[in-house]
This record gives sequence, structure tokens and C-alpha cells, in this order.
Amino acid sequence: QVQLVESGGGLVQPGGSLRLSCAASGSIFSAYRMGWYRQAPGKQRELVARITSSGSTYYADSVKGRFTISRDNAKNTVYLEMNSLKPEDTAAYYCRADRLSLSLIYWGQGTQVTVSS
Repeated sequence: QVQLVESGGGLVQPGGSLRLSCAASGSIFSAYRMGWYRQAPGKQRELVARITSSGSTYYADSVKGRFTISRDNAKNTVYLEMNSLKPEDTAAYYCRADRLSLSLIYWGQGTQVTVSS
């Protein structure tokens, strides 16, 4: 079992920055692939960025060059650094941990990011 708690969301002006954090507890954090997803009102949840247990990363085209995902296994935490934010980045952001080989998927409760002037 893995518990995930996101933090760091808020209201920011276009062009601004935020850093989201996702603290994990309850299992071997380093063994999990970690991802950030987002869901805007009326839209499906989408993958934003992902980092494997070995540190390989993936980004959605919409955030490449602006967002950076990282993980600190010593602190059981994954981060999403978001720069040059746009109004279309407004969404609830969710942290996910998975080990698909074991059919394990866990979600956090989400944190709201609003980009508006």
C-alpha cells in the first residue's frame, strides 16, 4: 500500500512558476514509477510527466521545455517544477505511483493549479 499526498498548488499569474510535491509513504518508494497527471473541468485526466525508478523521464508535448519532473528517493518525494505557466495549465494535478508488473496503481488526492491574471 502506498499513500500519496500532493502539495504546492495555488493561484499563479501567466508566465509564473510553481513547484508541486508528492510525498509517498507505506512502501518502497524507489521501486515505483511516479507520474503527474492533470484534469481540467470537463476534460479527461491526462499524463503530464513521468519518471521511472531508474530516473528516465517522459513529458507530454504540451509541457516539454517548461515542466521538469524529479524524484528524491531519500525523501520519498517526487516533484514537478512548472515554469512559464499558461492559463491552459489550469487543472487539478494528481500524483500517481505504479508498478504495473504487480498491477499496483495508487493516486493522490490532487492539488489545484490555477493560472490566471
